[in-house]
Amino acid sequence: MPLWLELTLRIAAVVGAFLTLPLIVGQTEHKVMAHMQGRLGPMYAGGFHGWAQLIADGLKFVQKEDITPRAADRPVFRLAPVVALLPYLLVLLVIPLGPGDLVAQPLDIGLFFVLAVVGVGVVAVLMSAWASANKYSLLGGLRAAAQLLGYELPLVLSAASVAMAAGTLSLSGIVEAWQPWWLLWQAPAMAVFFVAGLAEIRRPPFDMPVADSELVFGYMTEYTGLRFAFFLLAEYVGIVVIAALTTVLFLGGWQGPFGDAHLGWLWTLLKVFAVAFVVIWLRVSYPRLREDQLQRLCWLVLVPVSLGQLVLTAAVRVAL
Repeated sequence: MPLWLELTLRIAAVVGAFLTLPLIVGQTEHKVMAHMQGRLGPMYAGGFHGWAQLIADGLKFVQKEDITPRAADRPVFRLAPVVALLPYLLVLLVIPLGPGDLVAQPLDIGLFFVLAVVGVGVVAVLMSAWASANKYSLLGGLRAAAQLLGYELPLVLSAASVAMAAGTLSLSGIVEAWQPWWLLWQAPAMAVFFVAGLAEIRRPPFDMPVADSELVFGYMTEYTGLRFAFFLLAEYVGIVVIAALTTVLFLGGWQGPFGDAHLGWLWTLLKVFAVAFVVIWLRVSYPRLREDQLQRLCWLVLVPVSLGQLVLTAAVRVAL
């Protein structure tokens, strides 16, 4: 197969996953939350259990008027939703779905690349907050900046722990080095990474920057139509990315209980959706954290735990 054709097919597969997996997670969230809260949820769009509700919502957003505030910085305001989406697309390019060639672009420094690109999300938030010329947007942007910059530290430290344990920055290499007993040894790092990841994508209970009761959706206050839909899509793609990274780094990726490499992609997807289910579960179960509680959790709990886990990993590596 020509190199250009293979590259095109790989990118097309990633774009397809980028567009479909968030819809599946979004529809699952509708149904899981409905069952947990004792209600039906969307039932009419598309027939069976309202499976096409998110598609109907997408068509509704496309038809809505795209409004840009008069006082807004128009180029920055319009570019912010794209900047919010693009980092997640780039991350999906390097996450391995299975052994061998089941990754769009393998990188020897894949983990470094992922952590660097995910950190760009704060730029999109600040762009939308400042360019909106709205006090609610500005307050939401400042909260988001404080939250994202703070939680990046435990996110990086916990990821560094598992990279040190595997002896490589390659995501595929980390999966190949993974052993079942890491579920116990690296459990604190996994918990820190997962919680910090939720804060990075601003999912409940870490949704203080978009507190609708206080800030009227914060940095998204002035967005309408398709641009608002892009921000919502970025949230669901973020769930997929955090679930996939948790799977690859801490849950063995494509490794299953039966050792069948041909089904590796299936095990990866099952683990990703299991982690995504936990993300939805936490949204239903816990109330929104106050800003002081959010920062206290980061600096007084997650950072010390991740540093302790890093020291433990270094000691074990030296000993072995």
